[in-house]
Amino acid sequence: MYPNPQDVLPLPAGADVAMFERDAAALVLAARTGDEELAAWTTSRVGAGRDVRLAAYAKARLAESNDALAQSQAILALAHGFADWEALTAHLDALGLDGSPVADFERAADAIVSGDLATLDALLARTPALVHQRSTRVHRATLLHYVAANGVENYRQRTPPGILAIAERLLDAGADVNAEGEMYGGGAKVLGLTVTSAHPRGAGVQLQLADLLMARGAPLEPRIVHSALMNGCPEAAAHMAAKGGEVGLQDAAGIGRVDLLRAHLAAGNIAADDKEIVHALFMASWYGRHAAIAALLDHGLAVDTRHPTDGESALHIAAHRGDEALVDLLLARGAPIDSADGRYGTPPVVWALHAWLVENRTPGEPYRAVVLRLLEAGATVTREWIDDDRLRGDAELWPLFQRALREG
Repeated sequence: MYPNPQDVLPLPAGADVAMFERDAAALVLAARTGDEELAAWTTSRVGAGRDVRLAAYAKARLAESNDALAQSQAILALAHGFADWEALTAHLDALGLDGSPVADFERAADAIVSGDLATLDALLARTPALVHQRSTRVHRATLLHYVAANGVENYRQRTPPGILAIAERLLDAGADVNAEGEMYGGGAKVLGLTVTSAHPRGAGVQLQLADLLMARGAPLEPRIVHSALMNGCPEAAAHMAAKGGEVGLQDAAGIGRVDLLRAHLAAGNIAADDKEIVHALFMASWYGRHAAIAALLDHGLAVDTRHPTDGESALHIAAHRGDEALVDLLLARGAPIDSADGRYGTPPVVWALHAWLVENRTPGEPYRAVVLRLLEAGATVTREWIDDDRLRGDAELWPLFQRALREG
């Protein structure tokens, strides 16, 4: 849903209430004048690339309102991460007062995400209570929440060098490691946000940051292993499992703990087509857990089982990941090579081609190898799927495509 507390616009430099009052009036006028004027206003105000959704949202909200100016003000507040116009204007007024709690919090948040420990030190030394203060934005984050780079305003979701030292400084200053923010429906703690965040993971500090938080008193949150897996953080999931986090059947498949997976299967008396086992198959497929997949198939789960929402098979996922070994495993177990997924109506070979040639995933060689393997196993293709000069120029693949066309 747009706008949301994470996908928000930064405040312009030197912004004040008068600027936003003018913006609100200009937005009303642009919306009344027509779509082109509304698009031009949003582009000039927020920049190309951020304008389409804001324009559509503003048009819809203003069309259903009897008070266009008040609605325009509410739109601008939400687009910048504030609950309402009153919250935005109070923030702007306080921001204009040098040394105010709001101004210091904003400076401290910027220091955290830019790795400026010296500025953070100076601010905390001057105002020790700052470490307990909360953002005036709807997520109500503390400064420690910004360390996780998750759930706060997106332009501040960054993990700079030195983030471990910054986190330690905040904790030494008395930051509450169990403080809850309003992100994602509320109750968001820093540890959970950290182990589900792409930014500390990409910076290579996710596990160390989690260990620091736990050493300072952060308890393992319920389903924290599952949350990490659902957010693309398998290393953190395995780490939380090793620390004692709850590991369900799906989680065991996702982190590749075949021992725990088999224990769940044995203890639960679970039918082969049980919903939990089906979801475990797809969790294992996306994370390339070959042994876990083999254990699920050995339990009796059909190799052509489809995802309950989108209708893809494990072979579709293996092709999209460029996982030739998993493709071989599934083909050896009898996976249908030309089965169509439920959303796009395409077979696994198209999923591999799309990942390779459209998404431009790198390195490309694993995807080429999967395509070659599927063609050799008898996959058929249509001309539209292979309309690409890179394929025509491949002396090994192109004859196989031609044969697949003729035989199909």
